Amino acid sequence: MTAPASLPADVTETTDPSAESEAAPASDDAPASSDGGSDDGGAVEAVDAELPENEPLEVVEASENLVEGVGAQNETAGAFLESLQSVAFELGNMRISLLDVLLVVGVIALVITGAWLMTRISRSLIQRITKFDSTQKLLAEKLSTIAIWALAFLIGIDLLGIDLTALAFFGGAFGLAIGFGLQKTFGNLISGILLLLDKSIKPGDVISVSDQAGNEAIGQIRKIGIRAISVITRDQTEHLIPNENLMINQVVNWSYSSKDVRVRAPIGVSYNSDLDLVTKLLYQAADDTSRVQKHPKPRVNLMEFGDNSVNFELRFWIQDPEGGLANIRSDVYMRIWQLFKENDIEIPFPQQDIHLRSSKQLDRVVELMSGGKG
Repeated sequence: MTAPASLPADVTETTDPSAESEAAPASDDAPASSDGGSDDGGAVEAVDAELPENEPLEVVEASENLVEGVGAQNETAGAFLESLQSVAFELGNMRISLLDVLLVVGVIALVITGAWLMTRISRSLIQRITKFDSTQKLLAEKLSTIAIWALAFLIGIDLLGIDLTALAFFGGAFGLAIGFGLQKTFGNLISGILLLLDKSIKPGDVISVSDQAGNEAIGQIRKIGIRAISVITRDQTEHLIPNENLMINQVVNWSYSSKDVRVRAPIGVSYNSDLDLVTKLLYQAADDTSRVQKHPKPRVNLMEFGDNSVNFELRFWIQDPEGGLANIRSDVYMRIWQLFKENDIEIPFPQQDIHLRSSKQLDRVVELMSGGKG
């Protein structure tokens, strides 16, 4: 049946039921498929044939965009980049080309340089803030440095277009490394930040440090790093103490709330000495030493009547413990020695008297010894 000329052909085919009935027998004459399947099965097979096979995953997607963008501008440069991209190796389901490697190296260098410049600029700006003390400035520098490097890492990932799913394995390995190998490192980092927050330890403080032999020395904190603090003693020995040790162990901070430190100098004199004169000379020795503070005033105490001497103790204050304690005590002792010699004050040395009880055996020994001499 022929459709009216006034109607479109497609409308006639969809509205006339007789057309469907006439078209139905025509399908009987169509050749059957070799496998006896329907036309739908053939369509499925065609679709399956067109599906691409599993290709290796590009780790750095930015290289594809780079090749396309450069190729659109310059065919020669685009061909060169394509040759670099063709040199590649597969690692599991990942494909890494030479262009990917060069692009990663370039972006890493760019990001590291930018982050380093930003940290320098941030430190310069923080140092200009007059409202912050030295501890607050150092803490601000640490936090800004961490934030800048974290941001630089994210920017680098975004520039490279790295598929984060490809880094899932490395992320798990990194987390495992933090849990085992880097646990102390992150513990020291957090400990350093906490020390700066509560201001218990800060650059310039004077603390007591001990070497491996157990000998204690006085040192000044030069800087607080991410892993450890640097302490320099009077003999210019630099000790690196992990931040975590300062959090869990007892620390003697000579300048925590004040730099005023009291030093003790014990001294003994003979029982024949004028004790009032001794007291006067001890005060004079303290006054004649430059590092001894006038306020608080020095103090002379009579401590005890010992076996061989009358024992005094001179107590005085200094305000620069980083200058050393042993040397100031030595200066005071030298002045005491000079004043005692000028005023005939005797510093006794230990003396012991031995008393032997009389006995027949002892008398016999003495008699034999006396006879032997004769």
